[in-house]
Amino acid sequence: MMGRALVAQGGGPTAVINQTLVGIIEEARRWPQITGIYGALHGVEGLIREELVDLSQVSSHNLAEVAATPSSALFSTRAKPDEEYCRKIYRVLKAHDIRYFFYIGGNDSSDTVRILSRQAQADGYEFRAIHVPKTIDNDLLVTDHTPGFGSAARFVAQAFAGMNLDMQAMPGVYIGVVMGRHAGFLTAAAAAAQRCAGDGPHLICLPEHVFTMEEFLDQVEAAYKEHGYCVAAVSEGIRDEAGQPILLQLMQDAERDAHGNVTLSGTGALGDLLAKAVKKRLAISRVRGDTFGYLQRSFLGCVSDTDAQEAREAGEKAVQFAVHSDADGSITLHRIGNYRIEYRLTPLDELAGKTKYMPEEFLLRDRFHVTEAFRRYLEPLLGTNVPEVAALQAPRVAKKLG
Repeated sequence: MMGRALVAQGGGPTAVINQTLVGIIEEARRWPQITGIYGALHGVEGLIREELVDLSQVSSHNLAEVAATPSSALFSTRAKPDEEYCRKIYRVLKAHDIRYFFYIGGNDSSDTVRILSRQAQADGYEFRAIHVPKTIDNDLLVTDHTPGFGSAARFVAQAFAGMNLDMQAMPGVYIGVVMGRHAGFLTAAAAAAQRCAGDGPHLICLPEHVFTMEEFLDQVEAAYKEHGYCVAAVSEGIRDEAGQPILLQLMQDAERDAHGNVTLSGTGALGDLLAKAVKKRLAISRVRGDTFGYLQRSFLGCVSDTDAQEAREAGEKAVQFAVHSDADGSITLHRIGNYRIEYRLTPLDELAGKTKYMPEEFLLRDRFHVTEAFRRYLEPLLGTNVPEVAALQAPRVAKKLG
């Protein structure tokens, strides 16, 4: 099948999404069936406006620099295409003789690929549509993990390791609110900060568990009494018994994105609520609630080498499957043995528009900690040369005055 390839990026940026982009571009250049490589600016929004760039003319040196740069080099979008929107996309694809479409994105992006695939099949248009995964939330079904998660998890783990040292030096209570609308993988990554007995985070609050303020305060108070300080990692998506985000209780007019999702990031309301409640219960002054917000997505200089390599390979495999396979689909990563990754092409219906949650084997019944199984799952994804912390080992000097 001869024709051009087009690549676009959708949803929130990551630290390694450009590795995937460059993997697609460089691999596509190897195949004579692909007569040109275009990029759509701002994802599907730019695509329907024909805001395209010719990626065939980008130098290898520029590609190498872009691959090592966080965030979406083609820019991104939160648009959620419906059938009519996809028909407009499809007309642009046909007008430019696009035969290979690669969409780097999360759950909703995979659904867009599914709709386009179905429309091309109905029209008898020779076309390969491949979804290439990325999301720091790590909430795509079938795949073991998603490119982008490992680097964001590394940032979260290192941030909490630093805050643990801060709280040890000047005791208090620290509450870090981490991204994660439905799934708690990224918040749970804070557990990697625990290097020694007694290290924080002392409690981890996830959307997979029911959250009650009374239990939370009891746990904070217990940790503070035992360790002299407390560090808590809290997902922005923590929910009450009715399954509603706690943050909704604080917002009069909840903002929603194009997908109908309540906007949980961009406000410090949840951290402020929890910090205020802790201050009232414990009557201590040093209580801080921080919202990580966008920081964890594209933080420069905190990239997992494992994540970067797999993001690049996912892009390369997407092109190979597109050329050789007589099927559309999503690239999924599968863990083999102690740690090796195998890439497969999974039917889009198995994951498009669906959400993966942390499995039971990763969750402790006490609802405030994660299991050793999760720690083993997470460890290779953080990459190599993760910074270590050390403590002074100087003996106490005997008191002279009693």
